[in-house]
Amino acid sequence: MNTNTYKFSKRRKLNEFSTKEIVDNAKKKLKKARKKISDLQDTMYAEGKYSVLLCLQGMDTAGKDSLIREVFKDVNARGVVVHSFKVPTDLELKHDFLWRHYIALPAKGKIGVFNRTHYENVLVTRVHPEYVFAENIPTVNSLDDLNDEFYHGRMERINQFEKHISENGTIILKFFLNVSKEEQKNRLLRRLNIQEKNWKFSAGDLEERKLWDKYQECYEDMLERTSTNYAPWYIIPADDKPTARYIVAKTIEEELEKYNFKEPTLPKKVLDQIDEFKKELNNE
Repeated sequence: MNTNTYKFSKRRKLNEFSTKEIVDNAKKKLKKARKKISDLQDTMYAEGKYSVLLCLQGMDTAGKDSLIREVFKDVNARGVVVHSFKVPTDLELKHDFLWRHYIALPAKGKIGVFNRTHYENVLVTRVHPEYVFAENIPTVNSLDDLNDEFYHGRMERINQFEKHISENGTIILKFFLNVSKEEQKNRLLRRLNIQEKNWKFSAGDLEERKLWDKYQECYEDMLERTSTNYAPWYIIPADDKPTARYIVAKTIEEELEKYNFKEPTLPKKVLDQIDEFKKELNNE
């Protein structure tokens, strides 16, 4: 599989990317990929030079939660930290919009997963600009101030943020789970039809669904302006969940392999004494 085919290329419309693709034996292939990710994370942790930031975005029902569960099932639990960003708290609103994301970044050796990300600040708030008023920004006094220039400025701040952390050892991979409107309808109906799934449903999901076209426009603009060499976006066909999970896992595997992580070697003084240490333990 050439995962580069899913990498976002500028001047392409979102509807030019497929939402449905079927990979044969996707579940079996996923098992191999996630085992490899586990091995890579172990070595990355031992080396201690890099961390990984995985960003997941998508419309409601795109399958972000289950993807995280399945892709990282074999990775050391201490090696993966997941953050699901909700409505900002009072404390978070007292800081700039990137603050809560910066303090959640993964330490070297670990994989950090942002389930919904700093991009909500140029997506949800662009569809619902009134949300920005809660940030109490001095230069924002009315909806007229929340124009394209405002959001494009935020996107540039995000690019700078990602460039800074990438230069300091954070490998950034960003995935947009591209689900079709029809498949979203089917998944919402499933939540209503299956009693055990009822808890996942919110009436607000239907209100957001009415804004589908506006969200697609915002995503297109965001992808065009924030997919970079150091922090690329991948557009993942998400109508088939097993396929989407495998493509994401395979992309992570292929990208991390490029870094050729190496376990550190013991100091020569210790290496020279290994036989003595073995003898001491065996003679206890």
